[in-house]
Amino acid sequence: MPRPIRIEYENAYYHVMNRGRARHKIFHNEHYYEAFLKTLEEAHQRFGIQILCYCLMSNHYHLLVKTPEANLGRAMRHINGVYTQRYNRLKKTDGPLFRGRYKAISVEKDSYQLQLSRYIHRNPVNAGKIKQLDEYPWSSYTAYIKNVKPPEWLYQQEIYQQLNCGTDQQKKYRAFVELGVDEEIRKFYSKGNQVPYLGSDSFRDWIYKQRVTDERTVSKDALKLFRPGVDDIIESVAKAFKVRKNTIIHSPRGRVSNNIPRWVTMALAQEVGGMKLVDIAAALNLKRTGSIPTTIKKLKELLAEDRELQGKVERIRRQYDT
Repeated sequence: MPRPIRIEYENAYYHVMNRGRARHKIFHNEHYYEAFLKTLEEAHQRFGIQILCYCLMSNHYHLLVKTPEANLGRAMRHINGVYTQRYNRLKKTDGPLFRGRYKAISVEKDSYQLQLSRYIHRNPVNAGKIKQLDEYPWSSYTAYIKNVKPPEWLYQQEIYQQLNCGTDQQKKYRAFVELGVDEEIRKFYSKGNQVPYLGSDSFRDWIYKQRVTDERTVSKDALKLFRPGVDDIIESVAKAFKVRKNTIIHSPRGRVSNNIPRWVTMALAQEVGGMKLVDIAAALNLKRTGSIPTTIKKLKELLAEDRELQGKVERIRRQYDT
């Protein structure tokens, strides 16, 4: 089965989730919850991961983590593997506990950590488990809003800093969470299959280059999520050919010499961007799509004869590792 793309780099942020097989419970009482929290503590001690917030529900968990040492995979193997062993000892059973590999969404730095912490902390209310969030004992929310000593592996300061308040952090964080999940985050998590990143297009392009999964083992659908946009391709082509982006986007009127950078953009938009002809036409201000295949064919004929041009196009293509 194709594997998900795995992204790891120093000081990365992730929203990590996993649930029990067939949605079965993974926490039955306080002994199970405490065993999982002990496992988080060990992961912090051994692998240096920092938990910004967590919420443990009866059949799944949410973590917002930071990995200073670019080792999410190793840390999560410990968390899921060791907790499964402890669960089986408590339950006097055997076999796998989770539905499969954990899901990790890469999160852009200084962008969505605050909103994500609210989404994670509101899980018990949104699931109808409780009416008041501060009644729920198995999340980090009470450590954020009350004067209780948090565990050493809980890193709250980055979340507080995104509130942009110098005083009354606990009170203001409570008010922020009570406002409810914002629309952008709600829409993101309401999709059947979330994309594996939360952030800007430039962040998406950058983290794809940090992937550590062999591309041959990754599904084509997963790779499509990281295809470059046409703006990125135009910028790369303009830089390589040392022309202004405007000369690529707009074709001069009248009889002019071949606009090779524009041709290259069309070809790469289709090849590495996976774009439809109608979208390429819209991006390059073409009224019809019919000329695009003809232009790409002419470019291929030219590439066969011009090794210098061939090398230049190949260098652009390699930026996207396709």
